[in-house]
Amino acid sequence: MRLGRKTGIVFSISLIVFGLGYLAYGNFGKNLVYFVTPSEVVTFESDRYGRKIRVAGMVVQASLKVVPNTLKITFDLTDGAETIPVAFEGVPPDLFKEGTGAVVEGFWDADGVFHSHMIMAKHEEDYMPIEMKNAGMTLPTKGIIKTLQVK
Repeated sequence: MRLGRKTGIVFSISLIVFGLGYLAYGNFGKNLVYFVTPSEVVTFESDRYGRKIRVAGMVVQASLKVVPNTLKITFDLTDGAETIPVAFEGVPPDLFKEGTGAVVEGFWDADGVFHSHMIMAKHEEDYMPIEMKNAGMTLPTKGIIKTLQVK
C-alpha cells in the first residue's frame, strides 16, 4: 500500500509541474514582445516584417505631425545612430512630446514605416511639484545617469 501512495504523490507532482510548464511555455511564447532599437529595426529581414516588437528611442524634434480631424499622428524615433518613421493611431499619453524618450509597440513593415498601436512615454527622473519650482528650489544632482538626449 505504501508503494501506491508514493507513486500517486510523484504522479501528482509531475502532473502539476508539467501543467505549469505547459502554461508558461504556451502563453509566454505567444505573447512575448521583443525590445529593440531603431538601429536594429532598419536591419530587419523580410521574415521579421509584421512581428510585434517594442522599439525604444527619442522622439525627434520637429518631427511630430498630427493629421487634422483624425487620431493619426506620425513622428520619427531615433537612438542617435538611426531614425525610423512611426505611424500611430489613437490617443498618445500626456507625457508624449518631441525631444523625450518613448517606447512604441507595433510592427515594422516592408514600406519602411513602424506601425504602432501603443506608445509608452518616458517621464522625467527629476520631477518637482510646481510649487517648489515657483519657489526657486532645485533638485540636487548626484551624477544620475540620464537617458539619451538628441539635440
